[in-house]
Amino acid sequence: MFHQVSNQHDIQQLTELAREIWLEHYTPIIGVEQVEYMLRTFHSATRVAEQIETEQYYYYLLQSEGENLGYLGVQRQEQQLFLSKIYVHSRFRGRGFAKQAMNFAKQLANEFGLQQITLTVNRHNHDSIAAYQKMGFVKVAEQCTDIGQGYVMDDWVMALAL
Repeated sequence: MFHQVSNQHDIQQLTELAREIWLEHYTPIIGVEQVEYMLRTFHSATRVAEQIETEQYYYYLLQSEGENLGYLGVQRQEQQLFLSKIYVHSRFRGRGFAKQAMNFAKQLANEFGLQQITLTVNRHNHDSIAAYQKMGFVKVAEQCTDIGQGYVMDDWVMALAL
């Protein structure tokens, strides 16, 4: 069900899936211009490969019957696992795949010997915030990050103790 992204073909599949998901989900929240900027800046094939090679990121395609349903990106940090990306395509939401992905992230954290998972979520992404809270995450901080070109990521930092 979880295929580790390990080559250029996998990365290309991931970035194509990211484009579909982001354009649909985030355009109403942050607008098409910021979505396009973030896709170019944070979800490009070059950036994903760089994160895997040099920043202790691990990416996984969530697959079923040969179809990509979503993806997961985590970064192993010293004291915690940072859940950078967890996305399920709208066609597959409501079927428990996000919960399976979160359980997989917990498993990874345990394998790495880490006791906490953290993530950031847009403060206006109410559905995702509610889903994370249902999974046991709590808001621990506010974070507003300048990402360039006049854009900011206005987020909650959420954490889950394992």
